[in-house]
Amino acid sequence: MVRENEIRPSEVAVEPPPATDAGLVFIGRIYSPWTSRLKAPRQGRQDGPLCRIEIFDPWVPALDGIGRFERLEVLYWLHLSRRDLVRQSPANDGSARGTFALRSPVRPNPIGTSIVSLVEVNGPVLLVRGLDCLDGTPLLDLKPDRTLFTPIAPPQPGDFETGD
Repeated sequence: MVRENEIRPSEVAVEPPPATDAGLVFIGRIYSPWTSRLKAPRQGRQDGPLCRIEIFDPWVPALDGIGRFERLEVLYWLHLSRRDLVRQSPANDGSARGTFALRSPVRPNPIGTSIVSLVEVNGPVLLVRGLDCLDGTPLLDLKPDRTLFTPIAPPQPGDFETGD
């Protein structure tokens, strides 16, 4: 069962170090049907409900050309997630795994990512399917899905490097 902030048996919390400013800027806000982690899906679905992403000024011109992509990668700040667990027990069965071995929203830097289907672009508003975040979640960034994107800039030497 999903929980809000309690610690399960075998989970380990630490005192996080003081935050340093990474210079992140919220570029918009995400509106979804979910207001609680207890109701939100664990992973977004491409046939999931329609969600709205609003881009703030001055970032609206950065949307130019985004409508050419069928899918986008959405990065967002999981603002209601705790940040102190280093071991978690998602099944609540007494076993635990390291936070970095899980896709849990509970992480030192709670950055969420989803691949969404772009349904519509209308000015500063995108309609998408495939999100799993709560209503009002701050937006960090949008990118074309890397599997659909071909770089526009000329190639550089590292583009052709392969293994040893």
